Amino acid sequence: MPSAIKHAWNATDLEQMSSLISRKLIHLDRLMLAQVFLKTGAVVPAHEHHNEQGTYIIEGCLRFWLGEHADAPADEYVDIHAGEVLMIPGGVRHRALALADTLDLDVFTPPREDWLARTDDYLRGPK
Repeated sequence: MPSAIKHAWNATDLEQMSSLISRKLIHLDRLMLAQVFLKTGAVVPAHEHHNEQGTYIIEGCLRFWLGEHADAPADEYVDIHAGEVLMIPGGVRHRALALADTLDLDVFTPPREDWLARTDDYLRGPK
């Protein structure tokens, strides 16, 4: 029988994705948690994945464009503020913009293989 594993975020390595985005990852075989730190103006480019995603904003605010609006961001968006959660089903295209310095907790099932393998080039920019 598998054992429970205790983690401490302050003991988890911070991965610098770009000058505006960094993250910490914890995962099991079928579940991933990620603390994502976004500075004001950070953009998560339009993308989609088969994983279900829950994004809980702890501090700050993210603006999301979903579905067809992800590739042509305009007036159709949803702002997710501290204390709010956005649930994104697998296969839904999305894009995000940090309207303030933001800390979010992303939950994925199954874990994002591209994040674990560090092949998520859409998030990696100049450091």
